[in-house]
Amino acid sequence: MYAVIATGGKQYKVATGDTISVMVLAGEAGDSVAFDRVLMLAEGDGPSFGSPVIERARVFGEIVEQTRGPKAIAFKKRRRKNSKRKRGHRQELTLVRITEISLGTA
Repeated sequence: MYAVIATGGKQYKVATGDTISVMVLAGEAGDSVAFDRVLMLAEGDGPSFGSPVIERARVFGEIVEQTRGPKAIAFKKRRRKNSKRKRGHRQELTLVRITEISLGTA
């Protein structure tokens, strides 16, 4: 079984046991998180789609680590003006291990 979730303005295809890197979430390593914006669930008989989300479906995970992405360098140069600028940026990320996909049925 796998699911498609939305978090941080992006969509991720996840299954139980996967480790994904998402935009920074509040919490420390070992804390549990729940994603309630489940867009699609796929089981043995076929996928089910939400409009836009599937009601009562949730994906649970555990924070593995708070980390930072690779450095992106923004270099700007204006030719013949003796003007240049170099700036670096590292995006804050959270590594999450998916522990359970719940359908939310009684």
